[in-house]
Parts: sequence; C-alpha cells; structure tokens
Amino acid sequence: MAAQTAPDTHPTLRTSSPSPAAPYDAVLLYSFGGPDGPDDVLPFLRNVTAGKGIPDERLAEVAEHYHHFGGRSPINEQNLALQRALVAELGAQGLDLPVLWGNRNWQPYTRDALAAAYADGARRVVAIVTSAYSSYSGCRQYREDLYGALDALGDELGLEPGEHPLQVDKIRAYFNHPGFVQANVDAVVEAYRALAAQAPADATAARLVFVTHSIPTTMEEASAVSGATYREQHLDVARVVAREAEAALGHPVGWDLAYCSRSGPPHQPWLEPDVNDHLTGLAEAGTRAVVIAPIGFVSDHMEVAFDLDTEALETCRELGLHAVRAGTVGTREAFVRGLVDLVLERADRARAREAGQSPADGRTIGDLGPFRDVCAPGCCRQRAGVDSGVPAACSTDPLT
Repeated sequence: MAAQTAPDTHPTLRTSSPSPAAPYDAVLLYSFGGPDGPDDVLPFLRNVTAGKGIPDERLAEVAEHYHHFGGRSPINEQNLALQRALVAELGAQGLDLPVLWGNRNWQPYTRDALAAAYADGARRVVAIVTSAYSSYSGCRQYREDLYGALDALGDELGLEPGEHPLQVDKIRAYFNHPGFVQANVDAVVEAYRALAAQAPADATAARLVFVTHSIPTTMEEASAVSGATYREQHLDVARVVAREAEAALGHPVGWDLAYCSRSGPPHQPWLEPDVNDHLTGLAEAGTRAVVIAPIGFVSDHMEVAFDLDTEALETCRELGLHAVRAGTVGTREAFVRGLVDLVLERADRARAREAGQSPADGRTIGDLGPFRDVCAPGCCRQRAGVDSGVPAACSTDPLT
C-alpha cells in the first residue's frame, strides 16, 4: 500500500458501530485526488484521462497549471482537513465512527482505503463523495471507480467474480442540503463585506457571479434522469444563496451563473458562458465590481486556485473590475455538520428499508427535493440513452 500523507488517513476501526450510524461501521471520504509533487503531475493526469487517448503533449500543457503551484495540488491537504473536521463533528455528536480517505486518481486510492477498512473489520461503509451535484463526473464516474475497486479487492481476497467483500452505500447529492447552502451563503456574505472594505462605493452594486465546472452539453442532457439537470441544480442553489445573502447584507444582489475549466475539444459543445467571457461582458455593460462564488466546488483545489484565483482575477484586473473571490464550503461548520447529518440520514434510510418501511425524505432547501441515495437505472450517464457497459456501485442498474 502506498505511504500516506497523515497518520489518520486509515484510522483503526472500533469494535462496534454506534446505533444512530448503524448499519455503517466506517465512513469513506471519497475524492478526486491530486499530485503531491512535480514528479506526480504527469502520472496523475494520465490516470485522470485514462482511456481518452489524450497524448502526453496535451497533458503537458495542463500540467503547467500544477507546476504554477510547485507541482502540488491543494486538494490533498484540504481532504485531510475535512477528514479531521468530520471526525471531530462525529465525536462531538457522540459517534465513534472512523473516517477513511480514498481517491479516484491518486494516492491514497479507493481500493487502498477499502482494503484497510476490510482488514480492520468493516463490512458496510457509507461514502461521502466530494462533489455536491449529480452528473456523470460528479456521481456515476465515482460509482464506476468504486465498483472496480470493490471488484479488485474481491479478486485479491479470492472471492467469486462479482462478489464484493464490502457493501458501500453513498449519501445523496447534497447541493440543496441546508448545510451546504448555508456555508455558501456565509462565504458570499463575507466576500461582499471584504469588497466593501476595499471598494465601498461599488460594493453594494457588485454583481454576484456563481461559478462551477463546465461539462459537455451531452452530459448535461443525460443528468436530467436525476430529476433536474446539472445546470438546473446549480441555478436552484444560486437562487437561494443570492436571496439569503441579500437578506443578510440589506441590499439587492444581482447574480449570474458562469462556468470554468472546460477541457474538451473545440468542436464539442460545453456549458457556457466561460467565466472570463462573462466578466468581460459585465465590464462592457458598466459593472464596476464583482464577487466570484465557486458554488460548484467543495474546496479550494486546482480549478479554484488556477481558473479563478489566477485566470479570472487576472481578467478582472485587466478589465478594471474590483473583485473578491468568495470561499468554498471547505471545513465550514455548517457544511461539516451537514455532512454528518447526511450520514445519519443515510443510515436511518438503510435501517428503514431493511425493516420493510418507507424511508423518510431528507432535508432540503430550494425548489428541488432530495435526490436518490440509490441511483436509478440510466442515472448520470455520459450521454443520454447510451450505456457504457461499465458497472457502477450504489445503483439499481442491471449491471450491478
């Protein structure tokens, strides 16, 4: 197993699971991963783009984003901080439940985390994916990797093909959970107040620009199986955050949704507008100040550090816009408490199903209801109606 970056990455499991969290005896913090140093960057990018036929020459261009920060992604330290915060919040609620950490694309890998959980006695794990929204990139791709990791672990343990040593469930998409939304509201309000200290004459009229990761329009269309598309999920959150920020600040807040981090070929349509193009349009229309709020991201990882803090803020300087970038939810108290609430909600729903009862709906805010915690057939594919043939965990898909 690869060396870990902190001693609590794979904590020892306790002998019993507290009743509010039953049937779960461990939590998996399940993330994207990122390089720890310059030598890791290209191998990491090869992992991310495996099977897509992208040449190393193109990957070398993307690698410059990481080398701009010394070849190290901030995501790993942020995941460790979130892991510690989750352990602390669980403990504060009297829940002696270990939190493990595994990644899709870099060490510690998902399979390593699951192997450690199994070796320490876990047999049922609940996963927290560090993506709040439902789409192929934010949901199914993680579930495909999870199924593959369980398969690999089963093979290593000598189990029959398709037999898994652990059952892993996941919490639902949490973009509209009150904890995630409140943490974003707090971040936006803080950003407006910071802007008021810098540019008091312009702060109250500053445009609020929400930003998320762009995806191909085919992926956007396929995400509708969940009940609302990826874009609609963000718009639902944005409306609530803007409304609550407006109430806290005491002045109107006009807002828009923009996108960053496009990576597909030029001929492939992706969600627009690009944040830099949108900022240019705002400046040309007379806007003098903006708050940039990365509601599509859980932490200040590379897309935020490069695409927003480097490129978008440079665009603002060139345009003469006063700009403040709002924080991500990170380890804010409301967000961490909300994740623990979602773990307990998932446990309660699992117990209800096993007792033959109808599970209670979870808490949400906004116009959309709670998304499923067991994904439906066809959920979150790359393209609507096109089955990749890759099995995914936490789903009722026939392949699983």
